[in-house]
Amino acid sequence: MKRELDQQTLGRTLTPRTIVQELDRFIIGQKEAKRSVAIALRNRWRRQQVDDDLRDEIVPKNIIMMGPTGVGKTEIARRLARLAQAPFVKVEASKFTEVGYVGRDVEAMIRDLTEIGINLVKAEERDVVQVRARELAEGRLLELLLPAAPRAGNASFGDRDDEQDPEGRTEATREKLRGMLRAGKLDDREVEVESQDRTMPVFENFSQQGMEEMVVNISDMFGNAFPRRTRKRRVKVPEALELLEEEEANKLIDSDKVIREAIWRVENSGIVFIDELDKVSSRESGHGPEVSREGVQRDLLPIIEGSTVTTKYGPVRTDHVLFIAAGAFHVTKPSDLIPELQGRFPIRVELSALTREDFVRILTEPENALCRQYSALMATEAITVEFRPDAVDEIAHIAADVNQRMENIGARRLHTIMEKLLEELSFEAPDIGPQTVVVTSGYVKERLSEVLAQEDLSRYIL
Repeated sequence: MKRELDQQTLGRTLTPRTIVQELDRFIIGQKEAKRSVAIALRNRWRRQQVDDDLRDEIVPKNIIMMGPTGVGKTEIARRLARLAQAPFVKVEASKFTEVGYVGRDVEAMIRDLTEIGINLVKAEERDVVQVRARELAEGRLLELLLPAAPRAGNASFGDRDDEQDPEGRTEATREKLRGMLRAGKLDDREVEVESQDRTMPVFENFSQQGMEEMVVNISDMFGNAFPRRTRKRRVKVPEALELLEEEEANKLIDSDKVIREAIWRVENSGIVFIDELDKVSSRESGHGPEVSREGVQRDLLPIIEGSTVTTKYGPVRTDHVLFIAAGAFHVTKPSDLIPELQGRFPIRVELSALTREDFVRILTEPENALCRQYSALMATEAITVEFRPDAVDEIAHIAADVNQRMENIGARRLHTIMEKLLEELSFEAPDIGPQTVVVTSGYVKERLSEVLAQEDLSRYIL
């Protein structure tokens, strides 16, 4: 039922136009790329509405995004996955090797995606049981703070009121403690809690697919053959409550249900972003590394086309996982990939290099604009930083100029320039007290004049 409600919600809220508008809040420009990924995401929802007999025949239209570094390729894919609340993993093609070479095999990306899907669903389930888990955790903590009174036997002396209703008096005291706990009046007290030992043995599996680090939980493998290890810790009440709440939440969550839902999400809405795809392409075949590069492409083929990958949670099919690849493609081009792999990416989008006007917008328009970030950082030191429009224009001009004279690293250039611009202020901030600093074009030129005067700009700005 929850799955159908989620699909209805996505259908109402995530139209292509809405998706583009949401991406515009954080990413400047690149309209063509935004439209392509918005359509691809909407098609995921459309496929779920199709009849079962045709649904399996509709495969996602994978995308290749081409463009220089720092123009928003990774950010578009990351924001897209966050919008859809879908399992998302970013991998670098250059980190994988073909079968027979030491390194990660391409199936590792699906195992990573499945792990992320498990964590995503588990977090949602934890939110559902949070209230109940909190109540149970409070009960356990109160038992530690005020153990239950021993039942009176055939005692013939003592306080007659205590003998008549000892449990009632304990319960009244416990409720009083509960009120103090919720009011934070017991935060300084320490209690001894027994928690499960989270450390797990790690094995390294040497196989023909390379060395793949595998984490194996012996308790899960052998069931109750080995009891779970626990250890006692003495912690403050807030930390104890957090530990107990996590344990109670894990008890309330149905692990089998989480695994089923996570695998369904990975198979039907998972997104894999493969960066630096151009690094495994070559213009001509040769010896040495070239063979390994082509081997990586051939290993990627069955994963992207659709295969079954074995994970510790069970088999995962990749037929309907959306793959978004990206690369600068300066030296090579998509046509240098092997033909079979080219056919798996029917949609190709070229992202344009950022201009001075784009830099101005990046500094001021997005919700996470750099000027807002640095103003917020300085506000923690009681310093108000105001960026005048002429200062923003000057910063954008310098960034565009340096990108033209050196390597074009896109919007990442703004980070290095802003750091250099506010370096002295950031260092002195704790000592100069509350004040307002107005950043003007003169301020920018003064702080960066020595840097720009140097012939070797790389000594200062990347």
